[in-house]
Amino acid sequence: MPLLQFDTTLSLSADEKEALADRVTAIYTEEMATTAGHVAVTIREHEPAALHLGRAVEGPLCFLDAEIRQGRPFERKRAFALETMAYVGERFDVPDENMKVVFTEHPGESMMGVDRIGGEWDGDGDEGEDGE
Repeated sequence: MPLLQFDTTLSLSADEKEALADRVTAIYTEEMATTAGHVAVTIREHEPAALHLGRAVEGPLCFLDAEIRQGRPFERKRAFALETMAYVGERFDVPDENMKVVFTEHPGESMMGVDRIGGEWDGDGDEGEDGE
């Protein structure tokens, strides 16, 4: 039940936001070996003065806070981060220096919806959710 939160200085149309959410959900499901139904994406736009990154160069900034279930290996997280940044960089012309991904990992039971409570990730694509 991940929550993928983008903070950016990009100014995106509704179609661009939908395309970003759809593509990142697809990348997440592929790289993290899961299904798409529980992936949540937020996109928050900010004025340029509201975001800062010390190494940034001229151009838009885009940060991703990926709130995920604990247990996935580093290699899966790194693959997701790299693929996501490659997409954002190519699609929205964001320089590599201006992107950052931060993972925050939670026990499965800390991730819930009205009809489900997350379980532990077991490595075979099963999110281990109860209540389905």
